[in-house]
Amino acid sequence: MSALRPDLALIAGWIAPGSRVLDLGCGDGALLDHLRRDKGCQGYGVEIDDAAVLACVRRGVDVIQRDIEAGLDMFAAAQFDLVVSSMAIQATHRTADVLRDMSRVARECVVSFPNFGHWRHAWSLLRGRMPISSEMPYQWYDTPNLHLATPRDFEDLLGSLGLVVRARAFLADGQPVAGLAGWRATQAIYRFAREAQTA
Repeated sequence: MSALRPDLALIAGWIAPGSRVLDLGCGDGALLDHLRRDKGCQGYGVEIDDAAVLACVRRGVDVIQRDIEAGLDMFAAAQFDLVVSSMAIQATHRTADVLRDMSRVARECVVSFPNFGHWRHAWSLLRGRMPISSEMPYQWYDTPNLHLATPRDFEDLLGSLGLVVRARAFLADGQPVAGLAGWRATQAIYRFAREAQTA
């Protein structure tokens, strides 16, 4: 079995053994497969891409083929301990609605996204070019990324939705970043929940 992507490995470390997990935009199901094998977790993936859904099935991961923006009405409130959206939230049209839906179906949520505030992106813009990186490897005309954000932007959105940050982590090319994360991190990872809940 191949190693998890660095952001997925970090997220897996935040998930308690035996948790019920929902993975939105689960790709090939690598995270859910890892959690099932190593932590005894149960859950579902939601994925729209045909090839990725097939890869999930081959791994034995329970997957539902659906656009996450169509809503999560098939799941009850607080049905999961944790819902994950890794490197997918920036490709949503109705980002705030997706975050609200996530916080309805799980006690806690985890989101990772590319940090548009990274210094290389700023430098690229100053040179008159749209940024391209390992987290955003697309040309401006064919990118699936609709809403690019910085960590501060994302925290402001969470606050406006009544969602409270429980933990945050930052990676630069897969390695942890501490100081000046807004400039140095290529990826931001947040764990959050509704305000009324306790840690």
